[in-house]
Amino acid sequence: MLTSLLDNDFYKITMQNAVIKRFPYAHARYAFINRGEHAFPDGFGAELRREVDKMASLRLSDEEKRYLEITCPYLDPTYLDFLAGFHYNPSEVTVEQQGSDLSVIIEGPWYRTILWEVPLMALISELWYRLRGVTITPDADAKIEQHAQEKIELYRRLGLKIAEFGTRRRFSSDVHDRVVGALSHHGGEAFSGTSNVLMAMRHGVKPIGTHAHEWFMFHGARFGFKMANSLALEHWVDVYRGDLGIALTDTFTSKAFYDSFDKKFAKLFDGVRHDSGDPIEFASQTIEHYERLGINPLSKTIIFSDALTPEKVERIQAFCQDRIGMAFGIGTNFTNDVGAEPMNMVIKMVEARPEGQGWLPVIKLSDVAEKNTGDPEMISLAKRILSLNGNSI
Repeated sequence: MLTSLLDNDFYKITMQNAVIKRFPYAHARYAFINRGEHAFPDGFGAELRREVDKMASLRLSDEEKRYLEITCPYLDPTYLDFLAGFHYNPSEVTVEQQGSDLSVIIEGPWYRTILWEVPLMALISELWYRLRGVTITPDADAKIEQHAQEKIELYRRLGLKIAEFGTRRRFSSDVHDRVVGALSHHGGEAFSGTSNVLMAMRHGVKPIGTHAHEWFMFHGARFGFKMANSLALEHWVDVYRGDLGIALTDTFTSKAFYDSFDKKFAKLFDGVRHDSGDPIEFASQTIEHYERLGINPLSKTIIFSDALTPEKVERIQAFCQDRIGMAFGIGTNFTNDVGAEPMNMVIKMVEARPEGQGWLPVIKLSDVAEKNTGDPEMISLAKRILSLNGNSI
């Protein structure tokens, strides 16, 4: 089901490089969170275990390494040599099934375990359909590329930039490949690339991504909630020196993020990514923040990436047009639009062990309470420290 080390989201590679540079001795623990309360069929855990064990054989090929050298010059030769020698260690993953409940725990050095999340979710999603006998009807199968073409042509007519972000909850790797192929063929300038590095290489488009919530979550455990956002941004700049300049905003709520996103960071970063909460409210908040700092919002970009549909994209465009730059990362609506109900699940870092410290719980305070993750007592503490007790979350 997985045939390449690069069948992963690009931000996992960019974060792995940053972790090696800044936190080589840190350890991390991740857990599968079944938000949709899905009931897993008998044998699911055993089949997932077999697929995880097979991942030990994946290696970066010479062709894949050359691709990264040419496409991503900010990934230095020492990191690419490391990646060429990297292999998954299945002993870092514990899979258990009790009745219809599935438990997946990942634990080990952060610089290694960081690569597990996305391919594991892709495996869980594909196996979820396969083992329950959910197949694509002949009519839907014939229309996979057509639906992708219709969507990207709509976005092209609207003059928008669209990237594909659908690895984690795809129906299958085959559907994913066909969708990216259609987007690349029909999208023209509207299709900016894909988060999946293998698909980007295969179809000759740009790999898209910077960092994810776990980068900030770890900083919260290591340096405290007050300093988490500013130090996470500072360390990112130290590694990438101006490249990969889109900042994720909602690990400890966008309010807390913008309290730290001062003029220095607002000028250094090309823009921000929206991943939870009302997109119009977020856009308004972001525009006002740039204007308060004396920065023209039209010189910056918001990447919208939260459960986007064509209707939602059109609403966002109508608000942001001529006010701030915008682009869109669309996931499940591209890679799992085949008539099946997509899964509602995540894999999140739940604990971190920074160098010289014991295990500490990590948390995420989203702009919507349903996306909060982590120890309830730590969430309560973070709200008090960040003065968020009056916030809707």
